[in-house]
Amino acid sequence: MKRALVIGLFACIINPATAQQIIERDAEIDQMVKQVDPDSLKSYIKMLVAFGTRNTLSTQTDSRRGIGAARKWVLSKFTEFAKQSNGRLSAFIDTATLQPDGKRVDSVLLLGNVVATLKGTDTADKRIFIISGHLDNMRSNVMDRKGDAPGANDDGSGCAAVLECARIMSKHTFPASIIFVTVSGEEQGLLGANYMAKKSKALNLNIEAVLNNDIMGSNNSSETNIINNTQVRVFSEGLPFYELDKNAKNIRQLGLENDGISRQLARYVKETGERYVDNLQVVMVYRNDRFLRGGDHTPYVENGFAAVRITEMNENYTRQHQDVRLENGIQFGDLPEHIDFEYLRKNTALNLCNLANLSKAPAMPEAVKVDIKKLGNTTNLTWLAPKTGKVKGYYVLMRETTSAFWQKKIFTKELQIVLPYSKDNYFFAVQSVGESGNESLAVVPGVSR
Repeated sequence: MKRALVIGLFACIINPATAQQIIERDAEIDQMVKQVDPDSLKSYIKMLVAFGTRNTLSTQTDSRRGIGAARKWVLSKFTEFAKQSNGRLSAFIDTATLQPDGKRVDSVLLLGNVVATLKGTDTADKRIFIISGHLDNMRSNVMDRKGDAPGANDDGSGCAAVLECARIMSKHTFPASIIFVTVSGEEQGLLGANYMAKKSKALNLNIEAVLNNDIMGSNNSSETNIINNTQVRVFSEGLPFYELDKNAKNIRQLGLENDGISRQLARYVKETGERYVDNLQVVMVYRNDRFLRGGDHTPYVENGFAAVRITEMNENYTRQHQDVRLENGIQFGDLPEHIDFEYLRKNTALNLCNLANLSKAPAMPEAVKVDIKKLGNTTNLTWLAPKTGKVKGYYVLMRETTSAFWQKKIFTKELQIVLPYSKDNYFFAVQSVGESGNESLAVVPGVSR
């Protein structure tokens, strides 16, 4: 039985007060979500832990231990999944040679990210969506390259989500391309993500969204001992980091401090995730990352891409960056027995449904504008059709200035709408809607004088 979600109370152009707009689950995405398997996730994490350590500085010549062996195994899994993709999935280890930095790299290092690309079917569609986790891990001492470090949750959980999404999604086709990546060097200073983000910017890649998954499989904290497997956090930057210097005045005048592209992505992740994944609340946190801490999404944000971090609700610091030991009756260390695989299943499904909905949707509408030629208590929005993708219409989004989320979705087939609501009192945005109902990311209007 299909579940329908009532999103708004408006569905027509001039007098939008007469009908409900119903959003249903896309049947194909719904089936993919159901295929996310906790036993599959467990098998990935078990294998990652078996490499003993995945410290970025660890051996790259041992066939069974260290970061080198782990990278080759991830590549072998991507290659296995590629066999079911009709030639659309390809994978390689993207390497770069780094010199000692006097900080967390003490010798010449061959850095390697394992990258699998599921090529989109629309040759005109250059959009790319990325799911990321970091393959490396650490003991109590980040420079300890030899001791055992299981890294089951940090970040075996994120890598398992990447692999599981690749396994399922490689059997399907999408107009846009999807990149599945496990990066190295996160614990050494976001090295792999920095390399990939800068390279993507230099190549002018059209990356529309990055979902970074880091520490997402455990359900309780050491301090509170509260078990919570029904909520997950998504961290996002509110301001458009890369535009502050040139657009600060415009941001202030329009009140867009809470509407950067990463914050729009976070809103999308919440709405889409809660549509498809039962018993999971996506909790938006208005920070780029946890307090004074960082993650692999940050280099993308700093290079102008929309990126968010997905993380469990309550981190357990007796298990994070800790040598495995029993001390005063407390088991320290990032062990696989601490993973809640049903919780990890839901968080992986959160990623999958968002990747699928984004990559099935048309591109974002172009030239979205709000007309300010004259004062008035109505709002006139205009836009152009997206560059790629077939549209059946558009959603005009609306929320009060104090609301965290979009409160109404108004559907129209036109390229203009006049709303009986003042632009003084509300924020607006526009999404393209595909023939199967999949929505693009939201575009906040610029000004038309």
